[in-house]
Amino acid sequence: MSAADPSISGTYKGLKLTNTLTRTKEEFRAIDDGNVRLYVCGPTVYDFAHIGNARPVIVFDVLFRLLRHLYGAENVTYARNITDVDDKINARALRDFPNLSLNDAIAKVTQKTADQFHVDIERLGVLEPDHEPRATQHIDGMIKMIELLIDKGHAYIAETADGGEVLFDTVSMPNYGGLSKRKLDEQIAGARVAVENHKKNPGDFVLWKLSSADEPGWDSPWGRGRPGWHIECSVMSEHHLGKVFDIHGGGLDLIFPHHENEIAQSCCANGTERMSNYWMHNGFVQVEGRKMSKSEGNFFTIHELLDTENFGGRKWPGEVLRLAMLMTHYKEPIDFSVRKLEEAENLLAKWPELIETDAAPSADVLDAMKDDLNSAAAIQALHGLAGEASRNPEKLAEYSASAALLGLKPVAADMSGVDETRIQIAINDRLEALNAKNWAEADRIRDELTSQGILLKDSKDSETGARVTTWDLKR
Repeated sequence: MSAADPSISGTYKGLKLTNTLTRTKEEFRAIDDGNVRLYVCGPTVYDFAHIGNARPVIVFDVLFRLLRHLYGAENVTYARNITDVDDKINARALRDFPNLSLNDAIAKVTQKTADQFHVDIERLGVLEPDHEPRATQHIDGMIKMIELLIDKGHAYIAETADGGEVLFDTVSMPNYGGLSKRKLDEQIAGARVAVENHKKNPGDFVLWKLSSADEPGWDSPWGRGRPGWHIECSVMSEHHLGKVFDIHGGGLDLIFPHHENEIAQSCCANGTERMSNYWMHNGFVQVEGRKMSKSEGNFFTIHELLDTENFGGRKWPGEVLRLAMLMTHYKEPIDFSVRKLEEAENLLAKWPELIETDAAPSADVLDAMKDDLNSAAAIQALHGLAGEASRNPEKLAEYSASAALLGLKPVAADMSGVDETRIQIAINDRLEALNAKNWAEADRIRDELTSQGILLKDSKDSETGARVTTWDLKR
């Protein structure tokens, strides 16, 4: 893909993104500057979203904000789906609501978990996407795409012990595996439903699977059944963004098989060379240095982190969770730990309260974000700007606009019950100790205030050079 590609008419606005398709950092040019389109794979709503799910939600929310800044909010369309057809959902429904019909039980599970997902990510400062399609809303479109794949020789009907299913024929696509760079003979089935030895090729994957009487299903030319996982996103993205769009995002674990199979379905059905021009993937999340799993006892949902004391013995504000995620570049693995959250919280405690403004963000923050969403460098620049804003109110607007670009909204500390007179007396006593070079006493006073949630910040008066100490509450 190059600037000369006739499918791309957009201009270069300084944004560079790492494209998984080419494994290089590329200059981003939209197909159409007036219609920039982004699709991200959302949650499968069988359980509350965990902290690993939060990372792509936050990463691509930042990208959404950046695109809106560069192209204008009215010229950017963001679609993030909800998967509400899945065998894991069926199993959870049977477990949690055994006395209900399966359809009613599934509705209970998906509604509860989707509602909690929306509540959780709102507290993480995430904007609503322009479209949030659900798989169950697009069954007809999936059936039509499968029919098209069969007609074009890219899919076939296979008889199974359960009656039959429709499979994608991976050998029918010469460049299958281009995203993951896997050779066809090395690939696994990659379906969320069981497959047998009835496939033509080991890598063939399910497009449609028949449902038993006690499983959810829809009528189709191949019998009552349900779609495979991959066909869902191919159809939903095309419905809202078109046959070829600008950016497709998700977690690193989705490159294969999910995104690889999306490309196969979409390109073969639509006769296009590509499904999306740029593919972006965020790195994995570990918790306290270990892979997150329930068996390890380190599996935490967003809801638990926000509203219980299960992680580090306390609740964590949404803006702290968000900042902690952004302190690591999105492509890199992240070790999510109490220490990292405390580091993020301490940063926020030092930053002044935001103000409403129409000002432009700092050039340093914007340049960092345009360099492949380098949020770590942007936060470093924002921290310096926050210090300037603390000393110079004229910098508050630029600081606030820069923070807003990252979706960061430091919360003002609760001043109720704070004895400001007592704090100022302690600060004066510490200054006297410092002037007398009584370092031990000065440190004792600082430590005592810190233990009470009061953070001190030393600076110099710009005119006299005298030491000036200010304070803030630890959030």
